[in-house]
Amino acid sequence: MSTPSTACGFWKPLTRPSDAALAAVPAALKVEGFGIITEIDMQATFKAKLGVEFRRYRILGACNPKFAKQALDIDPQIGMLLPCNVVLFEKDDGGVMLGMIDPIEQLGGTGGPVDALAKEVRAGLERAMKNVP
Repeated sequence: MSTPSTACGFWKPLTRPSDAALAAVPAALKVEGFGIITEIDMQATFKAKLGVEFRRYRILGACNPKFAKQALDIDPQIGMLLPCNVVLFEKDDGGVMLGMIDPIEQLGGTGGPVDALAKEVRAGLERAMKNVP
């Protein structure tokens, strides 16, 4: 079950190791029409740029082109909030956490047409998260 967070997203501890989770998340997102368009390996970035060790930590940029087009048609400035960030990181105990941005927090709340779209996007992300063990 996902847990709301003050970090503008929802979180779920996973039962699989990092490599298996990294393979399962894009597959679950794909079922909901999302593809991964960016991937940032923070562990490798910190090692290369700062010379420091860091836990395994990936930021995936998930995009559902249909939803992205609808959002940009409503307001071109929404592009600043795209794509939807999905985070996978190893906890200190070796477990893996999965987090997904809450588009309602990021896009909604104005009472306008973006609210309905944000609810649709969130529903897709929640279904994807539910399908990652």
